[in-house]
Amino acid sequence: MSLMRTAGFLPYLAALFLNAFTDLGHKIIIQNTVFKIYDNQEQIMLTAIVNALVLLPFILLFVPSGRLADRFAKAKIMRASALLAVAVTLLITLCYYLGLFWAAFFFTFLLAAQSAFYSPAKYGYIRELVAEQRITAANAAVQGLTTVAILGGILFYTVLFELNFPEHGGSEGEILQSIAPLGWLLVLSSVVEFLFTLRLPETLSEAATKPSASGIRENLRPLTSNGVIFNAVLMLSVFWSISQVVLAIFGAYAKSHLGVENTIVVQGLMALAGVGIVLGSWLASRFSRHFIHTGLVPAGALGALVCAVGIPLLSDLSVIGTLFLVFGIGMGLFIVPLNALMQQYAPKGELGKVLAGYNLIQNTMMTAFLVLTTLFAYHGMDSVVLFWLMALMALWMVIRSLRSFLLRFLWLAVEAVLSLRYRIVYEGLEQIPKDGAVLLLGNHISWLDWALVHFPQPRPVHYLMDRTLYNLPLLNPILRLAGVIPVSDKGAKEAFEQARIHLRRGEVVGLFPEGSISRSGSMERFKKGFETIAKNHRGVIVPFHISGVYGSRFSRSKKKYRGEGFFRRKISVRFGEPLSMESEAETVQRAVRALES
Repeated sequence: MSLMRTAGFLPYLAALFLNAFTDLGHKIIIQNTVFKIYDNQEQIMLTAIVNALVLLPFILLFVPSGRLADRFAKAKIMRASALLAVAVTLLITLCYYLGLFWAAFFFTFLLAAQSAFYSPAKYGYIRELVAEQRITAANAAVQGLTTVAILGGILFYTVLFELNFPEHGGSEGEILQSIAPLGWLLVLSSVVEFLFTLRLPETLSEAATKPSASGIRENLRPLTSNGVIFNAVLMLSVFWSISQVVLAIFGAYAKSHLGVENTIVVQGLMALAGVGIVLGSWLASRFSRHFIHTGLVPAGALGALVCAVGIPLLSDLSVIGTLFLVFGIGMGLFIVPLNALMQQYAPKGELGKVLAGYNLIQNTMMTAFLVLTTLFAYHGMDSVVLFWLMALMALWMVIRSLRSFLLRFLWLAVEAVLSLRYRIVYEGLEQIPKDGAVLLLGNHISWLDWALVHFPQPRPVHYLMDRTLYNLPLLNPILRLAGVIPVSDKGAKEAFEQARIHLRRGEVVGLFPEGSISRSGSMERFKKGFETIAKNHRGVIVPFHISGVYGSRFSRSKKKYRGEGFFRRKISVRFGEPLSMESEAETVQRAVRALES
C-alpha cells in the first residue's frame, strides 16, 4: 500500500506542516523587525537570542515531554499541543496590536514550549503509523514537508512583512502595529492545525505500562547505552547547531559585507536551504528504499562544509544562493537517515524518551552555540570569523561521519555513479533473512555483479574474489575494508575456512559458483566448492540471477551494445526462495535458472 494511502498519514502531514508554518511565522516577524532596527553585533546578538528562546523549552521540558509521549497516545498529545498553540497565537496577536515588541519577542519562548511537547509525540507517531520497512520514506516525507512549511513560512511572512512595513520606518512597536493583521494568520493556521489533529487515528501505542523514572539520567539512559543512537544524536546535534549559527549570522553578514537591506533578499537566500532540504530528503528516500543508507551521512556533512567555507569567500548573491541550496541538500541527506536510525534502534516503549533525550542534547548544544555566538558578537567578533569557526565544526563532522560510515559512503558513491548509466531493478529481496547465516549464490555475468548484489543489502556481504583482482593497488584498500575474501589460484582452502568463520558468526557470504565471468552470457556449470563452505552450518542458501548487464563495458562480451533504453540500461537482479545449506550444486543451479524468466 502507498505511504500516502496509510490511514491518518495525510492529516498527520498537514498538522505538522501547519505547526512548523505557524512557529516559523512569528519567529520571522520578530527576526525581520530586528533586521530593520539593528546592525552588526547587536543584530547578531538579538537574532541569536530569539533563536535560543525557541530552543530553551526543548531543554527545560525534556523530561515531561518524553514521559508524556511514552505514557499517553501520541495523537492526543498532538491535539492538546495544537490547542495550546491557538491560545498562544491569540496572545501574540494582541501584542502586535498593542505594539509590545519585547513581550512578543519573549512569547517566542511560549510558542516553542508547545512544540517541545509536540516534538517527541510527532516523531514517535511515525513508527506507530507506518510499517518498519517504510520508516525512512516516512521520515523523508516528514522532513521534506516540514522544510516546505519552513520555506513557505519564511517567504510568506517576509513578503507580507515588507508589504506592510511603514515607509517612514519607526520603532519596534510601531513596526509591529503596522504588521499586526499578520497575527490573525498565525491564529488561523493554528486552528486549522488543531482540526487536522482531530482526524489522527488512535494507533497501537508503545506506551509503557508503568510510569517511567523522571530523573534526567534515567531519561538519557536509552541514548547513552546504545552506541548507534548516541552517535546519531551527537552528529545531528552538531549539524543543527552549525545551521543555527549560520542562519543567525548571515543577516548581519549580508547587511555589512554584501550591502543587502531588503529582508526578502536575505530570507530568500536562506530559504534556498529549505528547497535543498526537500531535494536532499527525496534523494535520501530514494537511496534508502531498501534499507537505511548511512552512506548518505558523510555526503551531507560535506555539503555543510562547502557552504561554511564558501559563503565568506564569495560576494555574488547567485553563487551564495547556490551554496545555501547545497547546504540544504546536505541537511536532507544527513538528517533523514540518522533520524530513521534513531527510531529503528530505540527500545520498544522508550521511543518518546529517546526522542525527548535527543531534543535535550540537540537543543542544549544549539543553545550553547548561540550563546557563544552572542558573546563573540558582544566582544566585536566579525561574522566572517564566525563562518570560519563553523567551517571547522563542519570539518570535524565530516571526519567523524566518515569514520562511522566510510564503507557505506564508498558504496553510495559507486551506486550513484552507476545509477547514471544503469537502472537497477530488484525482485525478491524479502527472501533474504534479516539475520542469521546466509550464503548468496548466483550467476556471474560481469565485473559489476558483486556490487549489484550488495547494493540492496543492509548487512555487509563477504565475497570470495580472485586474489589477482583483490591485490590491485587501487582496489585493495577498499576490498579489505569491505571484508572481501581473496581466493588464491594455488588453493582455496584458506579462503573457504574464512568464509565458514563468517557463516558461523551468522553473517552473509557471497560467491559465484561458476568460478569466472561468462564470456557467452550463458550460465556455466556450477562448481561444488561452495558445498564445502556450507556444510554443517545453520542458515540458508539464497539463489540469485542477474540479467541485462551482458554486453555492457563491464562484461566479457566481444560485441558491446547499448541495450534497453536510450540512455540507461535496465539491469534485473532476482532473489529466489531460500534453500537448505545442504543443497548440492545441481540443485542450486536449477534454482538460479528458474529465476531467468
